Amino acid sequence: MSALISQIVSKLVRVGCLRVEFADGRVERYGDGSGPEIGVRFADRRAVWDLMRDPELTFGELYMNGRLELTKGDLYDLMALGAANLPKTENVAWLKLLGKWRERFNFWRQRNDRLRARINIKSHYDLDHRLYDLFLDADRQYSCAYFEHPDQTLDEAQLAKKRHIAAKMLVDERHRVLDIGCGFGGMGLYLARQAGARVVGVTLSEEQHAIAQGRAQEAGLAARADFRLQDYRDVEGPFDRIVSVGMFEHVGLARFDEYFSHVKRLLADDGVMLLHAIGRSTGAGYTNPWIDKYIFPGGYIPAVSEVLQAIERQGLFVTDMEMLRLHYADTLKAWRERFNARREEARALYDERFCRMWDFYLAGAEASFRVSGNMIFQIQITKRQGVTPLTRDYIGRREEALRRQESPTAIPRRQSA
Repeated sequence: MSALISQIVSKLVRVGCLRVEFADGRVERYGDGSGPEIGVRFADRRAVWDLMRDPELTFGELYMNGRLELTKGDLYDLMALGAANLPKTENVAWLKLLGKWRERFNFWRQRNDRLRARINIKSHYDLDHRLYDLFLDADRQYSCAYFEHPDQTLDEAQLAKKRHIAAKMLVDERHRVLDIGCGFGGMGLYLARQAGARVVGVTLSEEQHAIAQGRAQEAGLAARADFRLQDYRDVEGPFDRIVSVGMFEHVGLARFDEYFSHVKRLLADDGVMLLHAIGRSTGAGYTNPWIDKYIFPGGYIPAVSEVLQAIERQGLFVTDMEMLRLHYADTLKAWRERFNARREEARALYDERFCRMWDFYLAGAEASFRVSGNMIFQIQITKRQGVTPLTRDYIGRREEALRRQESPTAIPRRQSA
């Protein structure tokens, strides 16, 4: 039996250096010996069989339940090792079959109608807001930052992200803006304060909605920033500008055409949209089952080709596209460092199992960008040609103009809810 287990593990770990201590005390090493040694221990005999049955799902479950323990190295190192080995398992028969099965049912698991979308969003974004205060920047930006230089702080990089997006949207005081998936309100408040726009932000999260509304009131921007607990499909337009940051991943493959049909309906004829979302570089796939079950139910990270095809089917124009490659890896690294620095507070809000789950999520997400090739895409969309400038020079110029007019408090202090 030990020989069988060892043979199976050797199929899963082909690169790197993994030291495995089994529940019976036996120690084996796997991989090609490259890189630093990472050590794990299975706490019980059944744990290794559970892992073999469905590694993509049970790897995270074993860790969060304390049945897989890290004995050497950092959790990120373990996740990076797993990410590096995942492509090597494509020829493992039972894993290939599992993957095919998940691809087949991927479409049906993401039928995010209005009811299902609310349920899915509530499971993640309606967690206690104090949890997010532990690791996000002061503006509560729960999406990829934009690091203009390596020594930039998280708060500075999140401000740069908002500035970069506002510049691409060519937004000013004449414009009415829709923020689809407005989060805690930071993007909308920036557009209202710095660009003078009239903003409508919509979210399905009650926690986010309450905080966004409160922030608009405290900032004296309630007349210009209207945050609503509303599905974007029920909004009435038109809008001169539409922005969506970190929301498209929750639409689901089955709803891409519906999403862009509403974008087309809501966008003015001379309007501009900026879509900021996570994309995969490996082509169409399926959502990691652990992420789907515990972190983002109903979510899907699309291949950029899938997004572009959906845009084209609605007769919309892609007028600019930019890939932010390692920006999210650095964002997630900062989030994880901040979370673990205040882990006792997170444990007081929830429990140790939750902390292990959240740590696993952040470390795995970082590995997906740093090792597996996920990236952020920013797509600028219009309904007709000639709406935006012919060259990209304007982006830098508008960023600089926004930077000059930003107040010293552009990076806010933490606001109470």
